[in-house]
Amino acid sequence: MSKVSQTTTHKEKSITTLPGGVMILVILAALAASVILFILGLGQHSVGLIVGAVLLFLVTMLGLGGFFVVNPNEAVALLLFGNYKGTTRQDGFHWANPFLRAIKVSLRARNLNGERLKVNDSSGNPVEIAVVVVWKVQETAHALFEVDDYEEYVHTQSESAVRHLASAYAYDGPEDQVTLRGATDEINERLHKELDERLERAGVEIIEARISHLAYAPEIAQAMLQRQQASAVVAARKLIVEGAVGMVEMALEELGQKELVTLDNEKKATMVSNLLVVLCSEHAAQPVVNTGTLYQ
Repeated sequence: MSKVSQTTTHKEKSITTLPGGVMILVILAALAASVILFILGLGQHSVGLIVGAVLLFLVTMLGLGGFFVVNPNEAVALLLFGNYKGTTRQDGFHWANPFLRAIKVSLRARNLNGERLKVNDSSGNPVEIAVVVVWKVQETAHALFEVDDYEEYVHTQSESAVRHLASAYAYDGPEDQVTLRGATDEINERLHKELDERLERAGVEIIEARISHLAYAPEIAQAMLQRQQASAVVAARKLIVEGAVGMVEMALEELGQKELVTLDNEKKATMVSNLLVVLCSEHAAQPVVNTGTLYQ
């Protein structure tokens, strides 16, 4: 990661190991030498040769415990009697001090499909929210020694971050307001940032974090749907009225400029009323033919 928390006490460091293939040849040669020495000791009735052969054989058997394999996208941390000695990320067949304890850590990207959580948003409305987090171990020493179980730590901190994020914003609101439903990219970016800060101690890098599910809780979903529908209807009617007023204004202006008919204030008011009814009505207008004069 780009920065390391000052509160951590362990930092990943590399360690040099020996090629496993070469060490197999060395151990086989030592094993053969121990057998030869043992046979010579028996033939010469030499206790020294026999003891040396036995010791060489025991050392050879002990050396077999130093072999380990590092797979691609994997790291192995080595500890000597509880002391961290280093980490190797070089994949292949290795040999190291047989007294070293090898702990494997996967460096592959992993998915955390969060469960649906019920949280109250900033307006107090219960909402259901779930996230998908893609993460991987970046700093092996932090992951192994700074937290008890880094996988469980990622799960717990991710849930905590989601709850905190959901309670900080409203589910829905005006267009100029940052909301869970409206500002998806911005909310995902803030979730990513908060997870980075929370999981830095565990040596974990967040590759991607996004909301996978967002909805009102079932007990208020119907009421909120009706509210959204009502808001949409009001917005639509407002747009219709604004358009109708503009059309009426244009009609009166055109009639006045072309002097097609002269209307007093009362007839203008009647005309405006009729036009607004026609333009704003949800149903088609029913025409009425006036067979009299304009004032009848």
